[in-house]
Amino acid sequence: MSASAGPGRPGAGSRGTCAEPGASPGALPQAGAARSDVADPGASRGADADAAPEGEWVRVRLEVEPTAHGLRLDVFLARKIGRLSRARVRRILARGQVRPPPRVPLRPGVRVRAGQVWTLWRPAPREPSVVRSYAVLHEDADLLAVDKPSGLPVHPSARYHQGTLTALMRERLGADHPWIMSHRLDRETSGVLLLARRGAAAAAVARAFQERRVRKEYLAIVRGELAPGVRRIELPLGPARDSIVRIKMGPRPESDGGRAACTDVEPLAWGSHGGEPVTLVRARPRTGRQHQIRAHLAAVGAPILGDKLYGACDRDFVAMTEGRLTLEELGARVGLARQALHAARIQVPHPRGGALTVTAPWPAELGAVIPWRVEAWGGPEWGSALR
Repeated sequence: MSASAGPGRPGAGSRGTCAEPGASPGALPQAGAARSDVADPGASRGADADAAPEGEWVRVRLEVEPTAHGLRLDVFLARKIGRLSRARVRRILARGQVRPPPRVPLRPGVRVRAGQVWTLWRPAPREPSVVRSYAVLHEDADLLAVDKPSGLPVHPSARYHQGTLTALMRERLGADHPWIMSHRLDRETSGVLLLARRGAAAAAVARAFQERRVRKEYLAIVRGELAPGVRRIELPLGPARDSIVRIKMGPRPESDGGRAACTDVEPLAWGSHGGEPVTLVRARPRTGRQHQIRAHLAAVGAPILGDKLYGACDRDFVAMTEGRLTLEELGARVGLARQALHAARIQVPHPRGGALTVTAPWPAELGAVIPWRVEAWGGPEWGSALR
């Protein structure tokens, strides 16, 4: 699949087209907007600074992962809390909503260190409901692999605080559990998520990711009918041009700030959904850019079914984030309530030697569109002709 040629016939119809959302905008709660007079969320609680007033504040525990070591505090917070600009992070710091670790100064430019735990107090929002469960796929002394359901965010964001995988794991395993997430999955992406035990194991896995020794394979249902055969998409990615959505990525030359990105794609099965052709593909990212698989498939004319960012127009996505369009309404416009992307397999060098391969079963709601068994694939060496 080359950058210049589309992979096949994209689905026709109205999905992904932009329509005017509802009438008057209804802004989501902004951090501190209704309580700008509160300079220190813990000031009135005496020594018990970890107990938030009922129904007012949410305590967010932010652990510095090895990959974030050395970042400025404002950059670290902006990355941890999605859709927050650094300017807004500084305002949150000025209002006293961030608590540093012991003996660490509270300044926007202070450098965070791996293993530190920072505390963020945020006004309690009305969180959307999420699936509050996950399955354990593998566990040993060093590594833990879980099957994250679609719809469950991994980390806190502007809309989700208690309804996250990190919060759910603290509830199940205790606040001081030893597991550190080695990578991320988008909220609507399901499948294998790898964690490593804090310390030497986490450092070893972090090095494996940095050195691209971790192999990840995804399954996705895309709109359109793709021809058989393994194809390679090589398109540098960066902030999408002419997009009003800050987090959206798109093709951008490396000379203009884009970063090299490569994804191998192989069609596996074909079907139809809502009267339109769809294709089940296996995608293997060779690099690790933000939204890489989603952005690459959309760029070549095969957006993932149900993708609300890359399969819809920007105006509809913004309307959803501002509360003028519900997730369900936007899902209906893009053809599926969730995005049809599943992290099906990961292979990682084990800290004690050898390699660990973990697979996550194909979700039932995606199997209703195109049936498949993850075990039906070949081994992890697929696409060797492209090496």
